[in-house]
Amino acid sequence: PGWLSARAAAGAWPESLAPAAQPLPKTITFSNWPLYIDINEKKKTHPSLLQFQKAHPGTTVRYIEDINDNDTFFGKIEGPLSQGQSVGRDLVVMTDASGLPQRMIQLGWLEKWDKSAMPHFKNLIPAQRHPAWDPKREYSLPWQSGMTGIGYDPKKVGYKIDSVDKLFTDPKLKGKVTLLTELSDTMGLVMLSNGDNPSKVTDASWSRAVNKIKKAVSSGQIRQFTGNDYAPLLAKGDVWACFAWSGDLVQLQADHPGLKWIAPKTGAMIWTDNMLIPKGGDVYAASVLADWFYRPNIAAEVEDYVNYICPVKGAAAVLKKSDPSVAKNPLIFPPASLLKKTHQFDAKALNNQKYRQDFQHLIGA
Repeated sequence: PGWLSARAAAGAWPESLAPAAQPLPKTITFSNWPLYIDINEKKKTHPSLLQFQKAHPGTTVRYIEDINDNDTFFGKIEGPLSQGQSVGRDLVVMTDASGLPQRMIQLGWLEKWDKSAMPHFKNLIPAQRHPAWDPKREYSLPWQSGMTGIGYDPKKVGYKIDSVDKLFTDPKLKGKVTLLTELSDTMGLVMLSNGDNPSKVTDASWSRAVNKIKKAVSSGQIRQFTGNDYAPLLAKGDVWACFAWSGDLVQLQADHPGLKWIAPKTGAMIWTDNMLIPKGGDVYAASVLADWFYRPNIAAEVEDYVNYICPVKGAAAVLKKSDPSVAKNPLIFPPASLLKKTHQFDAKALNNQKYRQDFQHLIGA
């Protein structure tokens, strides 16, 4: 997959300039997904943010966990941005596989990073440096990446699931299966199960996948479509098998060690969540805060809790000392053999109006 492109490895990366010493605002507002930053369970605080505040006295980070899925969040910010108004956020995190970061660049709704304030930008792993939709990373910086595959409870299911078709056809799982509200995840996994290529969507491969899902929804095999909210359902045993994000399962396994995440034998999807500065955000403040998370020791702290795929060079080395089990977890630092099974979703198809409408119709949105 393009994820490991040679071009990325070969591209020279300019050394960032020394950080400019500008004053930071009193408050920096950062919108993110739930369960997506380090947390001190006892104190209910985020150590990486407290350390940032300590390093920048007088500045508070207002951290809001208000993104459950890309489309709903985009719906909230689209109105003000289209009117040239601020959305009250300096940093937001959105997924490349939703097509929305690409669209926001085209619409002129994102600010460019202030790279002079980002000395640690150079720690971005080579595979992530030159995505086709933002080749110089002028507007985006990876927060975490993840894989989409199958999460399930072996105790409830009673056997090892390694195929998408099982979720669609096993009568034992009827009404106990959820798919995702993210188009690229759900359509991508179903296309792979049909032997189609989700990186090059055609009308024919699209309708094959739609029809397969339609049938499973109308028969009651599929219970619902979810954002991040499938996690508690799986943990409680209301859902037995679902399309799931790799990092969520690593987190759920801490309290429910029996739960499993697997890349289906037909292939898994891969995506990256990116930090972005919406128009009207404080560029300097957002750049300084984003850069903070590219310090290997801070990235390692976040990683130790978040358990998605880390985009920061040097974090694994820190974790080898502090928490070797995380450094060795293939879902967090995936081996090439697992990455080979992953696919990115066709960027053109993501912003195809007809496909988007079909999918919204399919999930009942």
